[in-house]
Amino acid sequence: QVQLVESGGGLVQAGDSLRLSCAASGRTSRNYDMGWFRQAPGKEREFVAAIRWSSGRTYYADSVKGRFTISRDNAKNTVYLQMNSLRPEDTAIYYCGVVPTTRDFRNLYLYDYWGQGTQVTVSS
Repeated sequence: QVQLVESGGGLVQAGDSLRLSCAASGRTSRNYDMGWFRQAPGKEREFVAAIRWSSGRTYYADSVKGRFTISRDNAKNTVYLQMNSLRPEDTAIYYCGVVPTTRDFRNLYLYDYWGQGTQVTVSS
């Protein structure tokens, strides 16, 4: 079992920044990758970013490329999502998840564990 706890969400204005954290505990492993997804009201959960736990290689959705940065702290078993130049369309609940490294990290249905989510609201 892996437990994930997200934090760092909030209400900000367009153009502001936020940093989300996702702390992992339990049976963590280097055989997992970690991803951030988001879900806006009435929409499906969509991929935002992912990081290979072993190599640190990162991947982004086109909608956030150049504005968001995913990173990890191995010692703390924590993944971060730095979000800059936020836009109203970034408003959503943000979830972090763990997926085995052999699976497609862009497919939310292949994830084994999810956090409870953290709300991000960007006002115009």
